[in-house]
Amino acid sequence: MPPLTDALAAWRDFYALLGTASATMVGLLFVAASVGSGVFSADRIAPLRMFLSASVVHFSGVLAVSLVLLAPLRSQFLLASLVVACGLFGLAYCAVSWRDTVRDGLSKRIDLEDRIWYAFMPVAGYLLETASGVTLFGQLHLGCAAVAVSEGLLLLIGIHNAWDITIWSITKRKG
Repeated sequence: MPPLTDALAAWRDFYALLGTASATMVGLLFVAASVGSGVFSADRIAPLRMFLSASVVHFSGVLAVSLVLLAPLRSQFLLASLVVACGLFGLAYCAVSWRDTVRDGLSKRIDLEDRIWYAFMPVAGYLLETASGVTLFGQLHLGCAAVAVSEGLLLLIGIHNAWDITIWSITKRKG
């Protein structure tokens, strides 16, 4: 098995670009949030958590994993554990978000497309991220590729959802 630094060296530019993209998207979400400030309010916690905050969590999670993989860690166990922890955090956030959505009655009003993009796909991404972290415990090259797929998926989900929220907020504000 190659040393940890050698296995991660081939992925350095990829994770740097991924982290940069996710950090940029977090910044852009603050702009989207200000555009939608008249649509979301404190009494609508479930929609805030399900739609707007989730995108920040997804982008921040991608950034966190990218930083973990770019950090000069010497322990394969620590690296894998941190990636697993990030995946479990994402799954926990999805669970809390869905709980609030059900409690608020919002789950009955969400159409299939939004269920797929805002609930099912993020869960799939975080499950893959967690599995990727487990894979990193033993097979670095396969684990690095699996993490790349999971983070790419979460980035794409976040981009789709951020755009969807922005368009929805603009149309609700004018309507």
